[in-house]
Amino acid sequence: MSLRKLLVVVAVAVFVALYIGLDLGRYFSLDALKAQQVALDAYRQAHPWLTAGMYFVAYVAVTALSLPGAAIMTLAGGAVFGLLWGTLLVSFASSLGATLAFLASRFLLRDWVQNRFGERLRAINEGVGKEGGFYLFTLRLVPVFPFFMINLLMGLTPMRAATFYWVSQLGMLAGTLVYVNAGTQLAGISSLSGILSPGLIASFALLGIFPLIAKKIVDTVKARKVYARWTKPAKFDRNLIVIGGGSAGLVTAYIAAAVKAKVTLIEKHKLGGDCLNTGCVPSKALIRSAKFLSHTRRAAEFGCRSASADFSFAEVMERVQRVVRDIEPHDSVERYTGLGVDVIEGNAKIVSPWEVEVTRHNGASERMSTRGIVIAAGARPFVPPIPGIEEVGYLTSDSVWNLRELPKRLLVLGGGPIGCELTQAFARFGSQVSQVEMLPRLMIREDPEVSELVAARFCREGVDVLLNHKAKQFLIENGEKILVAEHQDGNSSREVRISFDAVLVAVGRVANLKGYGLEEIGVATTRTVDTNEFLQTSYPNIYAAGDVAGPYQFTHTAAHQAWYAAVNALFDPFKKFKADYSVIPWATFVEPEVARVGLNETEAKEKGIDYEVSRYDIDDLDRAISDSEAHGFIKVLTVPGKDRILGVTIVGEHAGDLIAEYVLAMKNGIGLNKILGTIHIYPTMAEANKYVAGVWKKAHAPQALLAWVARFHAWQRGG
Repeated sequence: MSLRKLLVVVAVAVFVALYIGLDLGRYFSLDALKAQQVALDAYRQAHPWLTAGMYFVAYVAVTALSLPGAAIMTLAGGAVFGLLWGTLLVSFASSLGATLAFLASRFLLRDWVQNRFGERLRAINEGVGKEGGFYLFTLRLVPVFPFFMINLLMGLTPMRAATFYWVSQLGMLAGTLVYVNAGTQLAGISSLSGILSPGLIASFALLGIFPLIAKKIVDTVKARKVYARWTKPAKFDRNLIVIGGGSAGLVTAYIAAAVKAKVTLIEKHKLGGDCLNTGCVPSKALIRSAKFLSHTRRAAEFGCRSASADFSFAEVMERVQRVVRDIEPHDSVERYTGLGVDVIEGNAKIVSPWEVEVTRHNGASERMSTRGIVIAAGARPFVPPIPGIEEVGYLTSDSVWNLRELPKRLLVLGGGPIGCELTQAFARFGSQVSQVEMLPRLMIREDPEVSELVAARFCREGVDVLLNHKAKQFLIENGEKILVAEHQDGNSSREVRISFDAVLVAVGRVANLKGYGLEEIGVATTRTVDTNEFLQTSYPNIYAAGDVAGPYQFTHTAAHQAWYAAVNALFDPFKKFKADYSVIPWATFVEPEVARVGLNETEAKEKGIDYEVSRYDIDDLDRAISDSEAHGFIKVLTVPGKDRILGVTIVGEHAGDLIAEYVLAMKNGIGLNKILGTIHIYPTMAEANKYVAGVWKKAHAPQALLAWVARFHAWQRGG
């Protein structure tokens, strides 16, 4: 604790001690006030300004220190100063005292509370940041909690002190008037409980919720303003139209059909979206074949003298397409039609907030009305405007699947998950791969040690990993394709020329925002479709989910968002749910495989969140050793001194599968103690999850108790 905080604590403790030690509480009772009323009134008449000043300071001190007696002092204000002056004095003194208590709580406790419970309080902080004034006003009028608790708790939130002051001043005014007025008739009061009648409390309650009602009215007016230039149909053909047949669109349509809504799903290309056709499915099929080849080169590790595989890259790519075709029925028109979804293959265009025009592939078009729309248009690879890139030609994660001849020299732009997965796969097939990344390490979202492990593995497998290299220009010289890059080395830089036969651009993805009517009707967009916490766009009946909405571009988060988009679109205004992003896992399917959920050390440091680290190295795990996969680690971040999990990073074989136990634990508030107490089958990779929990337990063993237990055992032995 800093010296300033210590001084504040000491000062508060001294005042409280004096209050208790001198039994000052005896003066803050109804009987004491009645007994002293004549003397107080006489003193006020003799010294009006001094009395007012002393009263004001005393009221501020009682409120700021959260001492009991504010109600009695408010009555005293009416009894001694009358309704007008009593109300003025009490109103400003109570607001000032409450603000001092608010600031003291913030100064002494907020940093500690936010560091320790920041993730749990994130939703509260965001709510207070947006609508804290409404909530505070309601609490001031309807004292569900004592006022001193409100002062202290609000100090732990991001609410501005100025907002706290003026809302408190306004919100407490009605109650102040009632109590000060009661004080002017002090002789008729027999108890504090008799001041507020049930009718008066009900009136305050109605007044308290008025700001929330007003907000709803304002939201309704804003919505009507948005819709002002459109004519709403008298009735609708459908409950919901979904634009886009990827993960988000399919799940949205499925949920709508499951609850018996009339839903139409429109896809212009292929159902299944990027994940099935150009993303997750084909890339994992390719990675599996590449991994098999890597195992033949490791034959000696498995006790075999030699092993080899005769393969054709074209046949490997045909296998990839076979895998896609095998999974296609899961996302087929027939399947979703059977589930009750009206599937249309064609181009959609939103022509009004309630109407979508569809042009089918055969040229026929129709206009359909709908109560709600969900945009699930996905994303596409981003191709940076590097000079010469069009001339040399390029591949992306969309077009690479058309290859049937293995590039001898492959240049990969990008060190993120997609770039890393395809880099390793092509290197294992025999391409001479150069991976160019402008940042200082691969997989920048992961911890540095993760990046180092992946980069080291790539280098051992023959990949030329070029970090701090920024692509500047593509050239064709004497028929050879060349990338000119700038290599940053400390404070100096130099030009590097890299020859290649094919370039794969994997520097990220951008949301599909054009071509289906967003601009024409004025749906707000930035890098994605702008949505609120309910996934509503600037038109409340139009929602967005998946890659087109962000903030994550994973198939599983698209499906996660789809539930909220579907339910909110179908059941608003009766019920809406805020999308929950509190526990989002992901994996990068390189070797060593990398999976993560929650915070890693890099993010925890950036956000100023205190944490402890428990680490278990998988090279010690029996199953990993027996499989010749003894590499990697599990790193768990926990709240200091507690087993509550803040985040987990796993590097190693089947990391994407092992992470699921921690996703479940974090989602349901399960700590490392319970993971340690769970039976894990031997010998499996999953035992690593138990062992890292054991690392945490060992670090938090009760040493003092164990010392006594050792003495007990010695005593039992007769020692």
